[in-house]
This record gives sequence, structure tokens and C-alpha cells, in this order.
Amino acid sequence: MENSGGPRDRPRDRPLSGRVAVVTGGTRGVGAGIAKAFVEAGAEVVTCARRPPEDPVKGTEFVPVDLRDPDAVRAFFAGLPRLDVLVNNAGGGPYRRLADAGAERHARVVELNLIAPLTASLAAYEHLRQARGAVVMIGSVSGSRPSPGSAAYGAAKAGLESLARSMAVEWAPEVRVNTLTVGMVRTELSHLHYGGEDAIEAVARTVPLGRLAEPADIGAAAVFLASDAAAYISGASLLVHGGGERPAFLDAATANKET
Repeated sequence: MENSGGPRDRPRDRPLSGRVAVVTGGTRGVGAGIAKAFVEAGAEVVTCARRPPEDPVKGTEFVPVDLRDPDAVRAFFAGLPRLDVLVNNAGGGPYRRLADAGAERHARVVELNLIAPLTASLAAYEHLRQARGAVVMIGSVSGSRPSPGSAAYGAAKAGLESLARSMAVEWAPEVRVNTLTVGMVRTELSHLHYGGEDAIEAVARTVPLGRLAEPADIGAAAVFLASDAAAYISGASLLVHGGGERPAFLDAATANKET
């Protein structure tokens, strides 16, 4: 893993050429989309998760790691000869109303979505400092709006964005840290969140751009934040949500309706 030189040495269509990236949870869905985008951008990509992928992303290396096991995480990063980019993507959580479970169950969601990225970032810090690298946190719009049925997830994502802003200040100028604040994404598990195809299409119509994001959309944004094109961007949150959500009151109101 040799340094390929500065930004002028990298082709524009391969802005991460010669760089080494770790994508946590990079085996399916958004994570796989990010991993694929990084490979296409020229990076050497290592993905990690508890279980190996059923359909590995071509060009990536997989290492099994339980990201909620601090010792395993530290051992994984210590074993890397080099690291330029860390994408903290692993996360998620089941639909669960607050009163339907004890605090311990909700804490597991916070652990995966907030504590695990902190653990990984700390374990990767020395590599990233030496490489003058970057951390990309995969956040969510759930961190900035009410998230009934996934309140612990939303709280964790709000904390993740705050963590990234503080990390960006503490670790500057050697390491840049940014957050992708992601909206609704169409993946192989979309039916678990939205229902069947008709429901997915109905949900897509609520997005100003008229569709859910594809994993490739998130991957492209992550490549940007990891690349020299974002060399002066740190502590930022980039919204990747297709324009957000149309305010509900606009459809309920009777004033200013076109006839």
C-alpha cells in the first residue's frame, strides 16, 4: 500500500486512487453502495461486519469484526498497515416503540449507532493522523426530527452528528471529520421499513426529487467528502435526502390551493 502522491497525481475519475478505506457495515445496502463507489474511485477498500456478505462487493476485502466489541475493533485497526479513510456506516435498529421495551434494549441501538463509531474512530485515529486522512460518519435525518418507533436510533444519530463536529475540532488539522445526513434509501430491506412496492412508490412521491435515494447516491457523496475536493470541509453535515420532506400542513391547509 504505497502513497500515490498528492491530488495532482490522481485522475479526476479516480479521486481516491492509492488510498485505503475501511467501510464498516459495508456488506449490503448503503454500506455496499459506499464500498462500491470507493472501489470505483480507486481506493483499496476493506469492509467489516459480524457476518460475511452473501454477495461481496467486487474489489473489496472483508474482515469479520463485531463492532460492539472494543477489543476486536482495536485489534482490527491495529492490524492494518495503513488507513486513509474511515466510513462509519454500520448501524440501524428495529421498529420498536419506546414503551414496548426496557432501556437496556434501546441502549443496544445507541451502542451500535453511536458508541461503535466512536470506538472505531478512536481505534483508527493514529493511522488517520499519520495519513492526514478523513472520517465520514453516516448520519440520518432521524437525528434532526421526531422518529416514532425508532427513537433510540434517532437519538443516537443526533449524538453522532454532534460527536463528529467535536471530533473535527479536536483532531484538526490532521484529520477531517464530516457527516452525511442521509434520508430514505431504497435497498434490499426497504420493504421492512415501508411495505410492498406500492408503498415504496407512495413514500417516494413524498420526496421533492420524486424518488428514494439509491445506495450509489450515498456512495458518491461519501467519495466527495473523503476526497481532495473536500479538502477544506470539516465539521460539516451534508444533507443527502432528495430535498427533505414536504411539510404536512401544506396538504392539510385550504388556503393558497391551485384550482
